[in-house]
Amino acid sequence: MGDKTMGDVNLLAVLLGTLAFFLIGALWYGPLFGKPWREMNGITDDMVQAGPRAGQNPTWLIMLLAFLFEMVVVLMLGHNIARTNPAPHVVMMMAVGFAAMIMTPALGINYLFQMRPGKLFAIDASYFVVGMAAAGGVFILLG
Repeated sequence: MGDKTMGDVNLLAVLLGTLAFFLIGALWYGPLFGKPWREMNGITDDMVQAGPRAGQNPTWLIMLLAFLFEMVVVLMLGHNIARTNPAPHVVMMMAVGFAAMIMTPALGINYLFQMRPGKLFAIDASYFVVGMAAAGGVFILLG
């Protein structure tokens, strides 16, 4: 069999977990918290309607890169699951733990130095926690 350094990562769970994470983001930054999030970032309705200006990344590229970055995180979760074969409740602890104990503090450090509002931090950090919980749920559902 050889050395399986990555373990038997469930790539379908990685893909669907990433999709769940991404779709939570569509809700989070759309109907749930989109308006206050845009206001705190200085994004007006006119700016949204106009789309990216010259020199900015097009929306499709932003969405693709966001999906790929989320996939990197979910792949790492999948790797840890494959290496440890944990019980379902531990899968959820790992998923939420990644967000609450690694992603959120990293975001918090950046927001402190950028002097960003605490409410903005709460929106973004809670997205990571809920999105990772959704990804963890996919791993549990797919075994």
